Amino acid sequence: MDSEIARKVTAMIDHRRLNRSGSSLFTAFAASVIALIVFTVVIVSNLSVRDISEVVKIEIKTVVPYLPLRSERELSAGKNNYTIKQITTVKENNNLEILETFGGKGVSEKFQQRATEFLRDDCEVSFMMTWISPVDKFGKRDVLSVESVFKSHPRGCLIILSSTMDSPQGFRVLKPFLDRGYRVTAVTPDLPFLLKDTAGESWLEEIKTGKRDPGKISLAQNLSNLMRLAYLFKFGGVYLDTDMIVLKSFKPLRNVIGAQTLEPVSRNWTRLNNAVLVFDKNHPLLRKCIEEFALTFNGNVWGHNGPYLVSRVARAVEGTVGYNFTVMTPPAFYSVNWIEIGKLFKVPRTEKDRKRVEVKVLEMQRRSYGLHLWNKFSSKFEIEKGSAMDKIVSDHCVICEKVSVS
Repeated sequence: MDSEIARKVTAMIDHRRLNRSGSSLFTAFAASVIALIVFTVVIVSNLSVRDISEVVKIEIKTVVPYLPLRSERELSAGKNNYTIKQITTVKENNNLEILETFGGKGVSEKFQQRATEFLRDDCEVSFMMTWISPVDKFGKRDVLSVESVFKSHPRGCLIILSSTMDSPQGFRVLKPFLDRGYRVTAVTPDLPFLLKDTAGESWLEEIKTGKRDPGKISLAQNLSNLMRLAYLFKFGGVYLDTDMIVLKSFKPLRNVIGAQTLEPVSRNWTRLNNAVLVFDKNHPLLRKCIEEFALTFNGNVWGHNGPYLVSRVARAVEGTVGYNFTVMTPPAFYSVNWIEIGKLFKVPRTEKDRKRVEVKVLEMQRRSYGLHLWNKFSSKFEIEKGSAMDKIVSDHCVICEKVSVS
């Protein structure tokens, strides 16, 4: 009987030890996972706060497979070396009439003269934007982008390539800047002139004659991608999207393009963005981009002829003699991604969120030349009084009218 009791007690003790052992193993496993997460967060945080003066070497073949340009090696019929997801609403009809507007007739035939006279040597920095929407869509946020240009560059000049803004109504939009002595104008672009002696010239003719499919995505959107490249190739300067807020002077920048994303470990860039382009005229990278646009144009895939295009070209010419340009890390222009941008528009509800926003704003003040607002995603947000965006608006406006959703 005593031996039976002893056996049961021993079994019970062994069972408890086993449970404790299992619990210990689970605790150890959980602790390891938590430690790994903390370590990863620390590493990512450290990467995100490095100084903007560090530029990214264009060495990404080990990160993303090399994507040859069409001009260097013809693609096999019906085959692609890369796949890009379409993430935009496709329009059923393309309006080719926009080619007539930008076709070198009527007001656009004076483009060269008007642009040359406007871009005098006394421009502190020469900026350009494109506007392909109706003039009444040029809202307060777009005006804020213009304001921020002159806040940081009082002696700068800004030319807006737009047939709709080049009108009496467009003049009224820009008149408050002219009344304050700022140099801004809207000019209807002349595409044949801008594309002359480039690969884009034959592309334009093929689109006009129906030999090239414009695709289902807005042709105007793709023309904006092409016009910014062609204009900078002809004149040089700084291209800005109208949802880019300039935070400090661009005078130190030359032949620069911004990375939107980096590979976390190697810190090599994985994607560039064409919302900001800073280049000398006749820069070979721009000519190569126009060539790539013409040869690989795809009007059915969002971004293929824009940010993905400049990424393909920059990747292909890395290390090539004569292609001198700098890829700046994301904090330069894209310190807040499109997923997080809404947080800047709202007043933080918790102490934790408040500190995060404060840290982000301080980083932008120290490291950023511009802030991309990602209007496609942030246009639904009102700017709440006391929010980070409320302060950014007040710090970088010159007219300083209230900015909301428009």
